[in-house]
Parts: sequence; structure tokens; C-alpha cells
Amino acid sequence: MSILKEECGVFGIWDPDGYCANTTCNALVALQHRGQEGCGIAVNKDREISYYKDVGLVNEVFDREILDKYPGNMAVGHVRYSTAGGSARENVQPLVLRYIKGTIAIAHNGNITNTEELKTGLEYNGAIFQTTADSEIIAYQIARERIHSRSIEEAVKKTMHRLKGACSILVMSPQKLIAARDPWGFRPLCMGKMENGAIVFASETTAFDAIGAEFIRDIEPGEVVTVFKGKIESEQVIEPGKTSLCIFEHIYFARPDSIVDGQAVHEARKMAGRFLAKQSPVEADIVIGVPDSGLSAAQGYSDESGIPLKMGFIKNKYIARTFISPEQQLRQNAVKMKLNALKSEVSGKRVIMIDDSIVRGTTSAHIVSLLREAGAKEVHVRISSPPFKWPCFFGTDVPTRDELIANHYDVSETSKYIGADSLDYLSLENLLKIAPHSTRDFCCACFTGHYPVDVSHLLAKLDGKK
Repeated sequence: MSILKEECGVFGIWDPDGYCANTTCNALVALQHRGQEGCGIAVNKDREISYYKDVGLVNEVFDREILDKYPGNMAVGHVRYSTAGGSARENVQPLVLRYIKGTIAIAHNGNITNTEELKTGLEYNGAIFQTTADSEIIAYQIARERIHSRSIEEAVKKTMHRLKGACSILVMSPQKLIAARDPWGFRPLCMGKMENGAIVFASETTAFDAIGAEFIRDIEPGEVVTVFKGKIESEQVIEPGKTSLCIFEHIYFARPDSIVDGQAVHEARKMAGRFLAKQSPVEADIVIGVPDSGLSAAQGYSDESGIPLKMGFIKNKYIARTFISPEQQLRQNAVKMKLNALKSEVSGKRVIMIDDSIVRGTTSAHIVSLLREAGAKEVHVRISSPPFKWPCFFGTDVPTRDELIANHYDVSETSKYIGADSLDYLSLENLLKIAPHSTRDFCCACFTGHYPVDVSHLLAKLDGKK
């Protein structure tokens, strides 16, 4: 079974007044940055679950006419991106499964690492899989546990004990809406409330801002929360050990106006820029950030160094994020259409360019060349994360070690490869200081190779493919 690498966004709502499809659509637009390949909404009306999903952006897939066809007082929604070969319509979520106890819909963010073990066990019991997504394995496991459980929430709780890896999920049954988060807390998940008493769940607080909901709290690692007719019940199903929120949520994935596990993302990125200015100063005329995730760090670098912050790039807002595009050629084409250097700001200037990461190096090389072509005198690149050296198995599209430029070139060689006058990365020590208000510890395995969960079988599989 191929290793799936996804970064997605989930949203769920119980609303006494209905209109859930419209609210869910608005929330998914606010989560669009977490995935642009496909989206879907499943709605519950009078215990009947119906759904609509397709590949494309949220406002390409949904319009008023479609949304009006899906009334109901519960809904779950999902935005998705996938790796190459995995963007087929059948892999778009929510997944809706009909079984002997009824129907469930599931929306999942993260990757579980024991998929092969679970899938084999389910197949020997007659399961036939229609997708290549590990979310279907979770759905089947919940359905299997439900047959021998008193309630759907009990089945979810039993399933959570069997899953390893990253799993922030929303499950909708004919009567209940359930939110659950793995005991490591790899992926964010939070709960809010609307003025009419509606209960909402989302990957990021920015979804609440979009629909006028008030943030209540984060779902705790290892916790299962059940909503039944507006009543909220919670159980700490698995006691978490050392939590492992993906640090890349603060570096890149989350929107800067989100608060993830107590930490404002914009402030974390500014802090990263401040540390970069202290760690790696350089004489220059201006500081610029690569939109969008480099902008906050650039502000922090400018604030700390005193070097003026300028707008160095114009971004085409109708182009999806390049790091999470599924194929290399698509990433390169997207960069060409996505950014253009602002000549009036950079021409004749010594430029400090702040970006969030360097993965393969090709995107960075193209961005530096845009500045050169616009007349930049010098280009000094500063990265608000350490070098990527290890693949991720928990839901971030970090590729195999062979594809990571930091495993082939040192910092000086990488600087030459991307065409910069100088290059430096944020140190791991400083990275761990950028989120002082976070209620979680972090997973930094893509930088260190120290995984919170045993992934030796997955690393061995990757090595076998070389």
C-alpha cells in the first residue's frame, strides 16, 4: 500500500435552525488554504445523510442551487489535497458509509501509520475498499466496532485505541456529531458555538471567524466529544503522553489569523523572523516576504533588524499553494503564474528574502531568479524553519529523503543552487521557541528524524523503493 501524505481541513456543525450546508460551505472557504484539490459536504436531515463532493475549489464545486438541495441540522465538510495519483473524485471527503447499523459520514485530517495492519484485518473480514485513502479504513473500523457497541461514540472511542499516527476526525451518524483527536495531537481541532446555540468544530479558528462563531476550546489530544441534540459530552479516552503538534502548522499550514492550541500563528511566525534576524544578520536595504506564509516572518525580521519591510512580490490570488500541489511539474508551473517581483521596490536593492522552507529547492531557485530579473542587486535568503531532512508520515507532504535538497547539499551549496548571495535556516533551538503560548509540545521529525510514533516499517518501505 502506498504511503498517503495529506494535509486537509475539516468542519462540522450541529445547528438547531438548520441551514448547515451554507454555513459549512462558508467555513470551508476559510479553510481552503489547507487543500485545493477537492471538497465535499455531507448533511443530515431527519436521520438521512446525503452528500455532494467533487474535485475543485469550494466555490467551484458549490453554488447556491446545489447548497439549497441539502437542508439539514447537522453537517460535516472537508477540503483535501493529495499526492500524485490520489486526487480522484472517490477519494474526496467526507466519506459516507452505509452499513448494518445505518449510515455514517467521516471527515479526517492526518495520516495513520498502521494502515496496512488495519486494512489487512478488515479485508480478511470481507471489507472491499473503494478508495486509496486511509480515512476509509477509519470509517470501516468504526462501523465494525459499532456492531458490538452500545452507541456510535463508543465505537469511535474503541477505534481511537486502535489507530496510530495523526487523526483529527469528525464523525456524523443519523443522530450525533462526534469530534476526536489522536493522543499525540498531531493535527489541530477546535470547538466553537454560534449565537443560536449551534455547536461547531473546525481544523482552525479562522473557520469560526468566517461564520460568526465563538471559539470555546481546543479538542484535547486523546479526547472524544459527542454532540446529541445540542448536549455536549466529553471523555478523555486516551491519556496523552508527550504531545506532538506538527510544528509546520505554525510555520506554513495554518492561516496567520488562526490560533492553534493557544498560540497565535501570526505571532509565532513573527517570532521566527526575529530569531532569524538575531541568528543570521546581513547588511541589506530591504526585507521582503514570500507570500503568504513568509510575510509574518519578514515582519519579525524587519522589526528586529530595523531594515525596512517592503512588498517585494505581487501574488496572483487565484493560484493554489505550490507546496501542496501534488506533482513537481504542477508546482513549477504554479510558481510561474503565482508570483511576480515588484521591480519598483527591489531594483538596485540588496534584498533579504524571507520564506518558510526549502524542500526540493526548485521553487526557491525560481523565486530568487524573479528577483534577479527585477534588478535586485543582492538576494540573501533566510528560511524560518530548519532544513528538511526526513519524510513525514503524519499528514504533511514532505517527500522521500532522496528528494530533499538538504540531504544532498550543505547550506553553502544550497545557496549556490538557488542562486542566492547567502542562505541561512532558523536553528532547531530557536524554532522550538517561536510558540511560547502553545499548550502543546511539537513534532519536528521532518527536521530531526525523531518520530513520536514508531515508523520504522514505513521508513524501511521507502528505502526498499530506492
